[in-house]
Amino acid sequence: MADIETFRQETRSWLEANAPESLRDYGTANLDSYTWGGRNAKFATPDHKVWMDVMAEKQWTAPTWPVEYGGGGLDKQEAKVLAEEIGRLGLPAAVDGFGFTMIGPVLLQFGNEEQKQTHLRRICRGEIRWCQGYSEPGAGSDLASVQTKAVREGEEFIINGQKVWTSYADHSDWIFALVRSNPNVKNQEGITFILIDMATEGVSVSPIPLISGKSPFCETHFEDVRVPVENVIHKIDAGWTVAKALLGHERTMIARVFGGGGGKKQGRGTLVEMASKYLGEEDGKLADPIFRHEVAQSEMDAAKFRYAAQRMNDKAKAGHQPGAESSMFKVLGTENNMRRSELEVRLAGPQGLGWEGPGFEPEELDRTRAWLRTRGNSIEGGTTEIQLNILAKHVLGLPD
Repeated sequence: MADIETFRQETRSWLEANAPESLRDYGTANLDSYTWGGRNAKFATPDHKVWMDVMAEKQWTAPTWPVEYGGGGLDKQEAKVLAEEIGRLGLPAAVDGFGFTMIGPVLLQFGNEEQKQTHLRRICRGEIRWCQGYSEPGAGSDLASVQTKAVREGEEFIINGQKVWTSYADHSDWIFALVRSNPNVKNQEGITFILIDMATEGVSVSPIPLISGKSPFCETHFEDVRVPVENVIHKIDAGWTVAKALLGHERTMIARVFGGGGGKKQGRGTLVEMASKYLGEEDGKLADPIFRHEVAQSEMDAAKFRYAAQRMNDKAKAGHQPGAESSMFKVLGTENNMRRSELEVRLAGPQGLGWEGPGFEPEELDRTRAWLRTRGNSIEGGTTEIQLNILAKHVLGLPD
């Protein structure tokens, strides 16, 4: 115990000396102010770049990844202490994105040494931003039906096809994609998992607008795109194994982002503070008893989810690969977020219906658009219906 307490004191001292003052008590920033890194990285403030750079130099952007790949090499207890000390100062993530939450863990599990050396350090340093090329117009919930074709020609694949709902493709440097490399076997056996540089000739991207007024989603087209065979992860025609593993990480990530609730968001207070603002108080309690009950229920749901997610995170740091339980967290997390966002709009009353123009505070306009955005939570990363089927089959053992 003395060693971990020494580590805590050293970590606290280092953070106090290196974390920018302007980012302390920053709260949980909205997605637009996250630091994503990449070749054309944009930063919410100059101090966000300072924070990313010092953490990358310390190798704490991926604290549990091996040191030889740019990670911190911390054990489970040390990583927990680091997260606690960052939380104590209210600091945002130094750099975030699918490199850390999806492709990085998959490379650690399935990548060869050259692939790990090529990509993992760049992820840790915030030098590369990734997007995911899974869904297609005819392959959403039935992901194994992907038809983007990969035809081998010497030491290259020539790729043609389309991906849809590619989050942040218009800002990304590389894409990890599922392609149909063998049309003559059953669907799952003819898929290859491959990495593609978005700057390659023949790759094009078109944003997809949503009802919220803005969208991370894009269409991604491949027209005679030449990709080296060495970019295949695992084995040719054996990408379905990699795809399933990555989906576990993705669903866990979605649940964590959306499901925890609570806390402050940049420029906004907690749910209780918001309810007090719009409802007022009587005898130290929210004035409306029905809303009081709903706010309390929402806060309890968020707390339960956070405690359960922490246990799962602890298992992940110990090397556990997410399985069917990731579907449970995905359902709980997204349903919590959708209910909470709708509650926020209802609490605000007429002020929760603003779209633009005078009479509304900026956070009220953001709240309306955020509520509309949550409508996609139950679809992205696998629909709620698909997740419930997975739980029924693989957890409860029910027949098909």
